[in-house]
Amino acid sequence: MVFMRFRPRIFSPSLFGPSKPRTPTLAASPPAAAAARRRIVSMASSTTTSEDALRRALAERQAAVDAQAETVRALKAAGAAAAKAEVDAAVEALKALKVEAGAAARRLQAAVGAGGGGAAREEMRQAVVNTLERKLFYIPSFKIYRGVAGLYDYGPPGCAVKANVLAFWRQHFVLEENMLEVDCPCVTPEIVLKASGHVEKFTDLMVKDEKTGTCYRADHLLKDHCKEKLEKDLTLSPEKAAELKHIEHFVDPEDKSHPKFVDVADLEFLMFPRELQLSGESAKLVKLGEAVSKGTVNNETLGYFIGRVYLFLTRLGIDKNRLRFRQHLPNEMAHYAADCWDAEIECSYGWIECVGIADRSAYDLRAHSDKSGVPLVAHEKFSKPREVEKLVIVPSKKDLGLAFKGNQKMVVEALEAMSEKEAMDMKAALESKGETNFQVCTLGKDVVITKKMVSISMEKKLEHQRVFTPSVIEPSFGIGRIIYCLFEHSFYTRTSKSEEEQLNVFRFPPIVAPIKCTVFPLVKNQEFDDAAKVIDKALTTAGISHIIDTTAISIGRRYARTDEIGVPFAVTVDSATSVTIRERDSKEQIRVGIDEVASVVKQLTDGQSTWADVSFKYPSHIGPQGDQE
Repeated sequence: MVFMRFRPRIFSPSLFGPSKPRTPTLAASPPAAAAARRRIVSMASSTTTSEDALRRALAERQAAVDAQAETVRALKAAGAAAAKAEVDAAVEALKALKVEAGAAARRLQAAVGAGGGGAAREEMRQAVVNTLERKLFYIPSFKIYRGVAGLYDYGPPGCAVKANVLAFWRQHFVLEENMLEVDCPCVTPEIVLKASGHVEKFTDLMVKDEKTGTCYRADHLLKDHCKEKLEKDLTLSPEKAAELKHIEHFVDPEDKSHPKFVDVADLEFLMFPRELQLSGESAKLVKLGEAVSKGTVNNETLGYFIGRVYLFLTRLGIDKNRLRFRQHLPNEMAHYAADCWDAEIECSYGWIECVGIADRSAYDLRAHSDKSGVPLVAHEKFSKPREVEKLVIVPSKKDLGLAFKGNQKMVVEALEAMSEKEAMDMKAALESKGETNFQVCTLGKDVVITKKMVSISMEKKLEHQRVFTPSVIEPSFGIGRIIYCLFEHSFYTRTSKSEEEQLNVFRFPPIVAPIKCTVFPLVKNQEFDDAAKVIDKALTTAGISHIIDTTAISIGRRYARTDEIGVPFAVTVDSATSVTIRERDSKEQIRVGIDEVASVVKQLTDGQSTWADVSFKYPSHIGPQGDQE
């Protein structure tokens, strides 16, 4: 018995002790220095291009420079005793090492820039944003009044992308998981937020700049400081760099297995559990089944939805190599959570949280049941009555009230919430000693419980059904953030045919592309226009979003114009009986009969066929591929 509630939260695109490096020893002679250079180069070529490896490579090259500089100084100090040729060779070796160190520094700077908001990353972001705004995917809200930070209006193609993402979200989670959908208001009474713990438990520390009066969230200020340090100080060791870097489904709390977990168990992707974060290591490729079996992920149901979120994001077009699942650290876990993971996507703003997947245990439903007086429980009916042995805890409210007065309610709740083991241990202690210490978390201390304050027993009962408070698995989506990351991950440039211009392309998968295909009469004549109208009607009947472009510009320029808004397929009408269909990224073309166009495009955009499938079935066509002519 499972129930599910998803909340797609909408966000705007705008965000938010070192060990000594190993030093190679260089001898005074130039051949030794050359050998050392070869060792360093060889070692660097075999390492990964991760930031940590690049920092180590830079440290080793700098150490080699320092050692060779000392060699040069020693040779010059020797004066006449050192041959001029030997000194010259040592100087040349030093120059070569400096060149290598400079190259290593540039590689690291590029990597940090690509991963932390440097110049390269800023340039890429501006190229994406300029294209998005120019093509009206979105624009700042109230732009003619200079806009409002963090607020954006989606234009026609942006609205289409957002609608397609939400439609795929509904298909992937609601329909495929056989869930029930509800739509709730955004305005919430204060009493609900108090019951859920949001009023008392969720606070963000703020700091104020006394000179300017500007207020900041303390965690964001610290994060920005660390980010700036990482980008500007290339001499940081990998260890110091690591130091600075530091979703609802109701489920039976007694059985958090999932019947479909086997479908996602073999998925392998970047996972960043808390032990790797605390030790300063990077995220690693892990099979989901292994993470659940080892207890890294709390249970199968939580793991199942982590896997489903991974599939959802990668099928949208998010780059799997720039997607990771990070486990919350103990100090950032919500007060209710048994386990929580964030799907984080890397974009020009760095790694940002786009989906939160939390096992909220039964906290929500119990809290709202207590506050509202309405039981929020699930019923599991048995095919035949069962005799069960049940734990019965009966607090004596009178004795507890006399002993604890205003704290009586919290002590009663803590006693009633005991597990079977805790209760039976207390029963044994009370029977042998007459009293025992008992920790009440809500009071933050131990209290003394005496034998007359509580009755604990195991009783046999005949039950026809089981009544329980379900646990909640909550996937929470930041749709706006996901869409922005999709824009960045889908964007690339390619050189025009004249090699004088870079053409912008969005490689949207057909499922989210704002327009599925374009129709181009090759030249302006009545025969081709009539054929285009036939195709237009067929595409409309099939429910395929499309545009017809009859402008007089070259076919190459028309291809480039639609590539820039991510249209995956282009239909070129160059005869009255057959047309060509061009695929955006490969620029390959096939020839198809006019009466088959709508069917072929429908199969491609619905995912029933791949481009490889139709390329095998239909003859290829050689013609203008989409670069400007």
